[in-house]
Amino acid sequence: MPSLINNLVKNILNIVYHHTCASCGEKGDIICKRCRDSFLIIDYNNVCPLCGRHVGKRILCGECMLTKRYFSEGYFGFVYENKLKEAIHTFKFKGRPEVGRYLVSFIEHVVTLLANKIDLIVPVPITEKRLKERGFNQSYIISQEISKIIHKPVADDALIKSRETKNQYLLSREDRKKNIKGAFTLKKPDIIKDKNILLVDDLYTTGFTANEASYIINKARPRTIIFFALARTP
Repeated sequence: MPSLINNLVKNILNIVYHHTCASCGEKGDIICKRCRDSFLIIDYNNVCPLCGRHVGKRILCGECMLTKRYFSEGYFGFVYENKLKEAIHTFKFKGRPEVGRYLVSFIEHVVTLLANKIDLIVPVPITEKRLKERGFNQSYIISQEISKIIHKPVADDALIKSRETKNQYLLSREDRKKNIKGAFTLKKPDIIKDKNILLVDDLYTTGFTANEASYIINKARPRTIIFFALARTP
């Protein structure tokens, strides 16, 4: 019953907020021009090719030189600051999946770089409990929109989140690593084997979620794993 009520409330909010800016609340576009103009798109040529940290050119940052990454390359859309923070919060927690779709379309030039590099899109999963609360998996929404642009299939059931975790943003760096360890389970290794995989999430902060999910996917022996996040913290 609580999940039914939550979904009803979100549907009502969808109607009310459908024509308001996801960042500032003004009536009009999904995201108004003033807020769009504040978005910082990550320059692919000036960041670390793994984690997306700004380093002035496309070379590995110091952290990625010292850290084992289980994905071979990373692509990122926006810097997670200014009005973009509000837009992503609205997308995830206020029942507005259209905001996520819009944000992906806004960085289509980044997404198209992936077209010839991957075979299959795998969204970072959330638990069934979180799915019922939120009404959708934000990474799946992003994956669907990427699929429309580059015409690659989405395997939303290949990887599952098999246990609840605390919200990562509430934890210290070390606790985040412990929190996500062992949280994912591979359900369909056969569709992963020998494929070029695009692992998709909404936000990259420390990289622990991306690394743990990639570690599990690698057990199925894909050809490569590329990671994509809609936004990355500065």
